[in-house]
Amino acid sequence: MRIDDLIQISDYEWEIPRRHRPDMRVPVRLFASRQILDQIMDDRSLEQAVNATTLPGVVGSVVVMPDMHQGYGFPIGGVAATECPHGVISPGAIGYDINCGVRLLASSLELAQGQGKLDALADRIYAYCPSGVGKSGALSVTAAELDRLLRDGAAWALKHGYATESDLERTEDGGQLEGAMPDRVSERAKTRGRPQVGSLGAGNHFLEVDVVDEIFDEQKASSYGLQAGCLAIQIHCGSRGLGHQVCTDYVQQFQGAARKYAIQLPDRELVCAPMDSPEGQAYFGAMRAAANFAFVNRQILAHFARRAFEDTYKSETTRWHLSQVYDVAHNMGKLEQHMVDGQAMRVCVHRKGATRAFGPDSPGLPSCFQKTGQPVLVPGSMGTASWVLAGSTESMLRSLGSTCHGAGRVWSRSKAKKEIRGDTLRRELEARGISIRAGSMSGLAEEAPAAYKDVDVVVDTVVRVGIAVKVARLRPVAVIKG
Repeated sequence: MRIDDLIQISDYEWEIPRRHRPDMRVPVRLFASRQILDQIMDDRSLEQAVNATTLPGVVGSVVVMPDMHQGYGFPIGGVAATECPHGVISPGAIGYDINCGVRLLASSLELAQGQGKLDALADRIYAYCPSGVGKSGALSVTAAELDRLLRDGAAWALKHGYATESDLERTEDGGQLEGAMPDRVSERAKTRGRPQVGSLGAGNHFLEVDVVDEIFDEQKASSYGLQAGCLAIQIHCGSRGLGHQVCTDYVQQFQGAARKYAIQLPDRELVCAPMDSPEGQAYFGAMRAAANFAFVNRQILAHFARRAFEDTYKSETTRWHLSQVYDVAHNMGKLEQHMVDGQAMRVCVHRKGATRAFGPDSPGLPSCFQKTGQPVLVPGSMGTASWVLAGSTESMLRSLGSTCHGAGRVWSRSKAKKEIRGDTLRRELEARGISIRAGSMSGLAEEAPAAYKDVDVVVDTVVRVGIAVKVARLRPVAVIKG
């Protein structure tokens, strides 16, 4: 793929037309600056986006966000909709870490007041919120309890005292996807997931203490509970080993389903099954169960982050309380109603490394966000800014109610480890006033800022094309990683 193969619509919008390849069913729509396109031309993300246009039942356009990079079969930063009920569902177009997402909690405690105890806070969070490869979680649940958790999602956490009603209201879909089928989750997946409830994991997952550095929309920020100069906590993780195993299981099973239903694909990593087939329904039910696991996982981590915050600051101030801003997913398949080519359609939206960004007055949003649009949480790379955006009316019309999910990698993890020393990076970040807690220096190097695009450039792109609105910018003061 070359940039010359793209049609430039504006400085920040491009198209790969259907005529580019004879097997394309729909075009590809890209939101990116020329600088971003230059950064990704060495990977296969654009080729993967073209491959995604061949999925049976795909409608509209395959949309690719500015944080795009190569993934498994389907580009990270990609969005595609397939017609219900006869279109396909593809595990590779949703991702291995099902319902990997971000949760943001906000306080009214000013940085100036909390600064002196940030190291103590980081120590407590690191102790209370287990992190690292294969690490056990904060909770131990029985096999029967795990099934209830997979079915009920965040409602399970509420019942057991780990959540509030407000937390659920300010979580995508209330923290519970209906139609979850724990019996469609393999015993291997459950064995992997059962000890990991309330754990952060490793890789690009993190728990971060931020300060609200700048407000861009006072009305929306106030509605979301954000105050300039005050501390907040951001949690980025997903469904851990359980979700990964669910994807692994169904990618393998769908190889046979593709042959059974005579589905021809240019890349076997895009393997899929019709949504209304027994195989498709089984994966949909298992995927929803894994998504519910992830909602609970972030809720438990939020509970213990609150405890760390309270234990650190309660003797000095009453302003330590952390209220939930929102919790959003960015690896998910969802049944939604959208306007596609001027027609209202029921579709399955595959978002892989892309965030739902429903605008004002959208069905499914709680009353507190009906006027503002939903919060969109866009974490940067380690040590750089993160953003709170709002979904827009334009996103509903142009990007299937979706926008970017982060900065997006430009280096592989192996390249990052070759180029960056973890101990050097740690010293550099601490010299900038950012406390670091990490279990592995090689893991730290993998997530170096140099390995990622500039998140400010990514955010400016989606704002310029109108599929999100700036609300607030966050600056890290402490980072906890596995």
